[in-house]
Amino acid sequence: MEVRYYNQERLLLFKVTEEIDECKVKKIRRRADYEIERFMPKRVVFDFNSVSFMDSAGIGMVIGRYKQTTMLGGKFELTNLTDSVRKIFEMSGVLKLIPEVNLEEEFSGTQKEEVI
Repeated sequence: MEVRYYNQERLLLFKVTEEIDECKVKKIRRRADYEIERFMPKRVVFDFNSVSFMDSAGIGMVIGRYKQTTMLGGKFELTNLTDSVRKIFEMSGVLKLIPEVNLEEEFSGTQKEEVI
């Protein structure tokens, strides 16, 4: 998983690069919790562009990070959902709770970022 922090926007971006199953969720959860508490961002975005598989453990991980972020006063969003991940989020109702955004339209590449 790649993590980027955009200081000017106080945006924390998680680019998930592996399949999300029960074994991987523990690692992703620990890293995400640490980075969210470390930076206290206004926005947390999970990028699913490289995810080809996700099971119910992934849904739980996403909802848990959503709750953590909103408790700290931030917004939680999803971006670049693959077709398979989108279907899972639609069937589970996650997309009714968590918005999907297009970050490419928001950022033109002129933002300073810190790769963590």
